Amino acid sequence: MVGLARRKDRLEGVMEECRRLGVRAEAVVGDITRAADIRKAVELAVREFGGLDVVVANAGFAVIGRLDRLSLDDYRRQFEVNVFGALATVQGALAELRRSRGAVILMGSVSGHVAMPSSSAYSMSKFAVRSLAEALGPELREDGVSVTLVTPGYVASEIRRVDRQGVFHPELAEPLSRAMLMPADVAARKIVCAAHRRRSEIRITWIAHAAILLQNFLPGLARWIKSAKARVKADEPGPGA
Repeated sequence: MVGLARRKDRLEGVMEECRRLGVRAEAVVGDITRAADIRKAVELAVREFGGLDVVVANAGFAVIGRLDRLSLDDYRRQFEVNVFGALATVQGALAELRRSRGAVILMGSVSGHVAMPSSSAYSMSKFAVRSLAEALGPELREDGVSVTLVTPGYVASEIRRVDRQGVFHPELAEPLSRAMLMPADVAARKIVCAAHRRRSEIRITWIAHAAILLQNFLPGLARWIKSAKARVKADEPGPGA
């Protein structure tokens, strides 16, 4: 496998863990907003492993804040990573995926189904990712390439300690209780299984299922909850606020 990420220390840590499990792993320090870095990772996969079978567009962060607290640049930065970064990843790997009749995994969010106050930038980006997955699914199926959209609720990760500039704050504690979080390894196994079965979407965590059901079948209650949240003037907790 080949991993591409900005933070060298975290990337090398993940690669080393993979190697301890007997997986051959190579690292590329780079940024998915740069096409040259994506091309470098794809070329390494072809050179070292003979091709590319699965691409996971997992990079992303959340710009959180009310409209009057955000700038247009905040929205552009959100889309540059979450939307155009995912799109560039797929485009950069597409030729190899067609050769292998492989799989694309796009990281969506429950926010791509249910938009909440103070998360307009993030929700817009994840709605766009969901649209991308729904459009690419039938388009790439003709080439034998599957597209799986992952729709998680709360998974144990570092995203809630990354500010709206995309900067990680290791000193901050996880704001959510452990009872609300699905362990990352559990989520990963579900994602791998869904991609292997070539499912178009997988919704993981009970929160994702509950929120989407509420939005679809009890829209009045969903609107009431959103209105109650909107009346809270402060931004959501976390470095993005």
